[in-house]
Amino acid sequence: MPSPHPYLAGAFPRAFAHRGWHLDELDDMENSLSSFRRAVAEGFQYIETDVHATSDGVVVVHHDASLDRTTDGHGAIAAQPWSAVKHAKIRGREQVARLEDVLEELPEARLNIDVKANSAIVPFLKVIERVGAYERVAAAAFSETRLARIRRLAGPKLLTSMGPRSVAVLRANGWVPWLRLGFLHRGAMAQVPVRMSGLTVVDRSFLRTAGRAGVEVHTWTINDKGEMRRLLELGVHGIVTDRPDLLRDVLRERGHWR
Repeated sequence: MPSPHPYLAGAFPRAFAHRGWHLDELDDMENSLSSFRRAVAEGFQYIETDVHATSDGVVVVHHDASLDRTTDGHGAIAAQPWSAVKHAKIRGREQVARLEDVLEELPEARLNIDVKANSAIVPFLKVIERVGAYERVAAAAFSETRLARIRRLAGPKLLTSMGPRSVAVLRANGWVPWLRLGFLHRGAMAQVPVRMSGLTVVDRSFLRTAGRAGVEVHTWTINDKGEMRRLLELGVHGIVTDRPDLLRDVLRERGHWR
């Protein structure tokens, strides 16, 4: 499935290191600059991550809205300036990273970035523009409204994934092809769980419909070798995983690791 956007250049399948390389549950440095460095050093081109913005508009790489779970800091990121957030250390050891630092230090990496809050949209786009990273960044969000605003402000130079409504349209077209609702979905990638709320999202009909629409299907978060093999046999275009070591093994055994 060729794509005009450089982010999706290259052969399938795409291997995404979810929040970097963070395998040890007792020493989990998720979304740290060191975890991203390690993922790249281990051969991963694609990294999935998340961003929030501080109260003064600095974009930081962090999954949760607050600092409490993964750092020795406390409170909502959006309620604090960077001068306060920068003192929070992941697992008490490493400073929360700015997105700009990640992009500048790892120019070969392609980042799939979940923009976690409306307040982060404009600061996020300013960073992408300033660093000149449109060709190696894709934006994602669980909010259709947030994605629509990102697309409106950035235009076609920024690749985006589908929001939940667009995925639902694609899924409905797989079940009832004659509906032809393709004009209702937006985004170049369907980044989805295999199952949700008891329903199967990713199956052959979903993949056929996505193929007709020119949309890639990336499944998350897959941490079992058997499931990885099954999904690759099914024909998914990418896998997001917390176990990049296992995914690399599976891709090697299939002759797909590059």
